[in-house]
Amino acid sequence: MKLAQRDRLFVLTGAGVSAESGLATFRGSGGLWNGYRVEQVATPEAWEADPALVWRFYSMRRREAAAASPNAAHRTLARIENRLGDRFFLCTQNVDDLHERAGSLRVHHMHGSLFQSRCEGCPFLVADTACYESEDSLPRCPRCGSSLRPRIVWFGEIPLDMEGIYRRLDAAAALLVVGTSGSVYPAAGFVHRAVALGIGAMYIGPESPANAEAFDEIRLGPATRELPRLLEEIGAG
Repeated sequence: MKLAQRDRLFVLTGAGVSAESGLATFRGSGGLWNGYRVEQVATPEAWEADPALVWRFYSMRRREAAAASPNAAHRTLARIENRLGDRFFLCTQNVDDLHERAGSLRVHHMHGSLFQSRCEGCPFLVADTACYESEDSLPRCPRCGSSLRPRIVWFGEIPLDMEGIYRRLDAAAALLVVGTSGSVYPAAGFVHRAVALGIGAMYIGPESPANAEAFDEIRLGPATRELPRLLEEIGAG
């Protein structure tokens, strides 16, 4: 990957990056996530049916994410951002905060944030690291009294600020995709948009994604190994 002095880089990261820090993904274990099926805990219907179960699941995920540490891939992306400044934009499908804890500043969580909660009845949004383990402890909005839910984009919901994401992608000279399955849309379609616009696209991950044919270059291997190599190349360029 080569970047000229004024070129912008758009980075998309997926669950494979956080997996190297020990966090589970939905794509493994036959569609199970630590024993939970997607439809039980990660859809609007699941929330409607059993908010206590959904909150127990996301409380578990909060504890796991808080115990995890950023890995070399997270830290390398923060170093690339440090070099490029405003020419760098990181869009992540991950809901943990490992990119931020590694030092990244220009991060957009298209699928929401694990450590935020939002009101169902009003625009109230709050940073929230609490764990809610029982029905009696489920949080309520301090403004309107409605239920607070995890600020997560569940299956069947629209990712956050797609207009802004596409604006950033359209302005980029290069697209770097790291650790995604290439099967979850709309993120899986970013590379096709890049191709249509003549934007160079590279993929890094342990195995080829479902949309592999659209990339100009694929580097197979752990992101903790391949991203530091890429940083050296960008630095040399």
